[in-house]
Amino acid sequence: MSENFKVCFCCSRSFKGKKRQPPDSIKTLFEAYSRNGKMSFDDLLRFLNEFQGERHAGLDYVQDIFHSVKHHNIFHIHRLIHLNAFYRYLFSDINSPLPLSSQVHHDMKAPLSHYFVYTGHNSYLTGNQVNSRSSVEPIVQSLRKGVKVIELDLWPSPSGNSAEVRHGGTLTSHEDLQKCLNAIKDNAFHVSDYPVVITLEDHLTPHLQANVAKMLSKTFRGMLFLWGSESSRHFPSPEELKKKIIISTKPPKEYLESQSVNTSRTSMDKEISWSKPSSSTNMTWRGVNKIPEEEEESESEVIGYRDLIAIFAGSCKNNLKDCLSDDPGNPRRISMDELWLETLARTRGTDIVRFTQRNLLRIYPKGSRLDSSNYDPMVGWTHGAQMVAFNMQGHGKQLWIMQGMFKANGGCGYVKKPRILLDTHTLFDPSKRLPIKTTLKVKIHTGEGWDLDFPQTHFDQFSPPDFFVKIGIVGAPRDTVTYKTETAVDQWFPIWRDKFLFQLSVPELALIWFRVQDYDNDTQNDFAGQTCLPLPELKSGVRAVRLHDRAGKVYKNTRLLVSFSFDPPYTFQIS
Repeated sequence: MSENFKVCFCCSRSFKGKKRQPPDSIKTLFEAYSRNGKMSFDDLLRFLNEFQGERHAGLDYVQDIFHSVKHHNIFHIHRLIHLNAFYRYLFSDINSPLPLSSQVHHDMKAPLSHYFVYTGHNSYLTGNQVNSRSSVEPIVQSLRKGVKVIELDLWPSPSGNSAEVRHGGTLTSHEDLQKCLNAIKDNAFHVSDYPVVITLEDHLTPHLQANVAKMLSKTFRGMLFLWGSESSRHFPSPEELKKKIIISTKPPKEYLESQSVNTSRTSMDKEISWSKPSSSTNMTWRGVNKIPEEEEESESEVIGYRDLIAIFAGSCKNNLKDCLSDDPGNPRRISMDELWLETLARTRGTDIVRFTQRNLLRIYPKGSRLDSSNYDPMVGWTHGAQMVAFNMQGHGKQLWIMQGMFKANGGCGYVKKPRILLDTHTLFDPSKRLPIKTTLKVKIHTGEGWDLDFPQTHFDQFSPPDFFVKIGIVGAPRDTVTYKTETAVDQWFPIWRDKFLFQLSVPELALIWFRVQDYDNDTQNDFAGQTCLPLPELKSGVRAVRLHDRAGKVYKNTRLLVSFSFDPPYTFQIS
């Protein structure tokens, strides 16, 4: 069978098309676990246990695999599968490199500061930071992808009579605040029941703050989490905060000016009863919401703006020396841009790690990223920063890394930080060269699906594509490295023989990424798919790695066949 490409009106080029067939490496693997060219139930189970590392797989799982490839109609009469059926199984979704179940498997009963949280920046913007449109749609899309921190910038309307959502000082349009709150309410728990934090960038007058307090109370009612007056050493846990909306912003100016933490809380005391969780030794006091459920509320029944702020926020803009100070009785959140983080990391890396063991740290893009691009999230994560805020409407490698991180833990939006970041006795220093703990071995066998997901001339007008794969590790500085395969010329079903070794000193914080491109001699290489996977969740063996487009949407058919193994074997422990 051949492929024809037009060169001009009267001429064409013909290429002998290669069939989709297993590469030699897969044939050899099949032969090692089959007899007389056929694989039985017991043979397949042995392959799963020994080569794939599926120690708990049994005959029921093998039966599921047989059913998954039954439609290929290549079964032996006695329920034995041939090479091609085995090959189809390897490329199937059941052979994922990550756990198939979306079940949460991290401990969710630790304080909120012990988790990385999927965080958005300027969550209402549809494009750049200068003149794009504000809308509820990016908010909805983010929440439905698992984002758990939504940022809203609040400014007075031109009339000064209401608050609106917009990026101040720019030409971006505004969006109605109530619409944004409704979008959050309707989509907050689409992916998981774990809490959603709303970070408010507040530029309002006291009068408008009072109006916003009414809107928040009436919109979210019993969903709002309200902090008690008692001090606590720790934030509540995600488990305690299920189905809760948490408001986080800086305290009102009049509160700051009073310098009094014991401001009268009469209005709050009318609405809240306080109880301490009985089953936890390190959990904070918990507010039991008593906001009336009726539609109409009197003025006195509306909780004040200051009392709605469950997590007080500060910044490092003017006081570098004290911004990492830790009040033992009052954990807090501070925000800094990526440049401040880089500055602090050079001299006070362990101080940041210590601070983030009890307090929350939010990182956001520097102001010059007018195109809504993003920064390297690993700088924040390796220092324990929980809220690494990203422009979710942006594209590029950094966003793919962010999406890869939050594929972990069932995609619930919360990923437990590894033990090294929570050890209070030996503080982790991200800049220190640590010994190698294990080596990740990766072999890229082949790929398929581009002929189904792309038009014939999408990559090259006059020939089949020339695919190559870039592969790399992101993590601690010592572990970060990038490699590239050879180019498979004129092939829709490329076969590679490349093997790569990644020596890892902090595998707990590492992710592996893939980007496939079509090589072009005289123009920019064409994008042909990407993905990023968290190493603590990575399965060993030969796996079908599904690829995504630039925005992170998974392709229907396109995937790579890749082998993974750790030498020596490494057990990832989530504290």
